[in-house]
Amino acid sequence: MRSTDVFRDPDAPGSAPVVSIRGLPTPFVIAEAGVNHEGSMDLARRLIDEACRAGAHAVKFQSYKAETLACKDSPAYWDREKEPAASQYALFTRYDSFWKKEFEILREYCDAAGVEFLSTPFDLESARFLNDLVDTFKISSSDITNKPFIQYICSFGKPVILSTGASYPSEIMQAVSWIRKFDLPLALLHCVLNYPTADEHASLGMISALRSFFPEYVIGYSDHTLPADGKILQAAVLLGARIVEKHFTHDKTLPGNDHYHAMDKEDLAAFMAAVARLQEIVGQNVLTALPSEEPARNHARRSLVTARPVRGGSRLTREDLTWKRPAAGISPADIDQVLSLRAHEDLAADVVLQWRLLC
Repeated sequence: MRSTDVFRDPDAPGSAPVVSIRGLPTPFVIAEAGVNHEGSMDLARRLIDEACRAGAHAVKFQSYKAETLACKDSPAYWDREKEPAASQYALFTRYDSFWKKEFEILREYCDAAGVEFLSTPFDLESARFLNDLVDTFKISSSDITNKPFIQYICSFGKPVILSTGASYPSEIMQAVSWIRKFDLPLALLHCVLNYPTADEHASLGMISALRSFFPEYVIGYSDHTLPADGKILQAAVLLGARIVEKHFTHDKTLPGNDHYHAMDKEDLAAFMAAVARLQEIVGQNVLTALPSEEPARNHARRSLVTARPVRGGSRLTREDLTWKRPAAGISPADIDQVLSLRAHEDLAADVVLQWRLLC
């Protein structure tokens, strides 16, 4: 599956890559490598390999330079016990060595690995060179009010995935209005900007709220909770998230803002297996009896049965009838028709009625 597949109408012909044969949509899973490569191409390749083997559809990086992203005194907003950097500028300076050449190499490596390359731009220059490398643009929650930047990204004419963390509805609607003018495919991701996000603050109900506010757009979830047992992401999928984005690392014990709340390859593989299992459990979006229920239909349902002996030629009355298992005879649903008929012959009590016994 590619990111552009997510925007196709699931009810349209050829939508199989977007929606599974089951009723539960197959989410497009983005392993957010971000800057967990820590400036090492070997580690970046390892993250791609491990995410691909674990089942991710895309590996996403972040493209920025500290000097264009944050002022030198920009305060930290993460857990300082996990990441002691006192300012955003100090943190971003550690991880901003990758630029156009490195991302070109990583795009080629993703292609060879069979996983989609994505990267979030944080300035005009990175957006320009990423236009040659990505099929879909991802816009960070932090830029949801950045009108000129959003408009610049939309000018490339590609689908947009916009995270909505820390936003009021009016701010989301405002950003959507800017994007709508470009008539682009759009996905909105529910996101909570706590690093990490406590489970009780995940607020997954906002996925449903986004679906109600914006029924014409794809809705997904970008997660910052601790991986734990994966139930948060599974719940997001059950609530309708068609894109799932989760930070990804090779080692969750490493210091740094994006390691401790990230998935590793084992977490991601377990999540993909859980989604496949959920698809089996949810089944198809069709209201029907299942083939496996046929024995119950035949043996647990009832038939009309004579409650007492009935003389041949007499019209049947309600007092002549009861209903018992199995469903081998006339259904009680047809009682009105049966009461308009006569017994074809003498009937003993406890006879399962068949149409041939009536006239």
